[in-house]
Amino acid sequence: MQNAHKIKQDMCDIGRRIYNRQFAAANDGNITVRISDNEVLCTPTLHCKGFLTPDDISTIDMTGKQIAGRKKRSSEALLHLEIYKQREDIRSVVHCHPPHATAFAIAREPIPQCILPEVEVFLGDVPITKYETPGGQAFADTIIPFVNKTNVMILANHGTVSYGENVEQAYWWTEILDSYCRMLILAKQLGNVAYLDQQKSRELLELKDQWGYKDPRNTKEFEDCDICANDIFRDSWKSSGVERRAFEAPPSMRPAPSASSNGTGGGLPAGVDQEQLVKLITDEVIRQMKS
Repeated sequence: MQNAHKIKQDMCDIGRRIYNRQFAAANDGNITVRISDNEVLCTPTLHCKGFLTPDDISTIDMTGKQIAGRKKRSSEALLHLEIYKQREDIRSVVHCHPPHATAFAIAREPIPQCILPEVEVFLGDVPITKYETPGGQAFADTIIPFVNKTNVMILANHGTVSYGENVEQAYWWTEILDSYCRMLILAKQLGNVAYLDQQKSRELLELKDQWGYKDPRNTKEFEDCDICANDIFRDSWKSSGVERRAFEAPPSMRPAPSASSNGTGGGLPAGVDQEQLVKLITDEVIRQMKS
């Protein structure tokens, strides 16, 4: 039999870690742990996650009805319950607003792959859901297309949700993701993001298999995919408003330069791409018109 009080203490500990990492401002975020087929421990609404006590944790059933606890359950509990319904192996869900990952949620910028070994092993491809007003079943349903192919998601214009076998593991994926997003932003400011090649990325997927971490890119369904190109979730980008804007496609997806692109033939001048050329021409036309 599970020790519910110990689990509540663990939830409070994760709440403090979320708050101390600035993953949840004020009363943001929510945490749940499933303790039986029809019972889920849930953090309260309108309560700072950095200062929880076990007495603050309520109990809800799998419909979202509160069945125990003196404080009202989180208003976003349905999101957690939908994950439990879709994944019988999951026992805890963590939702919060880590700033660097949430920046990608706001920009709706896909998370680049094949850059950092730890991310390839522990996370893999990270999807961005469609936007829905938080709280209702429609919001909860946004995770359904992705929930079986990942353990962490970015919620468009909102934050992140991650889940695992216990509350600490559920939290880990969010911490790894936000740390990675921060590194990406810093590297972009330096001016370059270097990608691992396909061979080295495949080696990481083999390690992932050996360590017991599942990855859809190792399944037959995706055996021919470009593992660095977000193939797993790219079909969802259009409907979710996701598009590469800040980070270019990995080298394997970039068009090969033309033979005349070095400026010696009829192609673009050296160092100038098509977008730059259009801008140069436009600027010159405007200048001529003004003069």
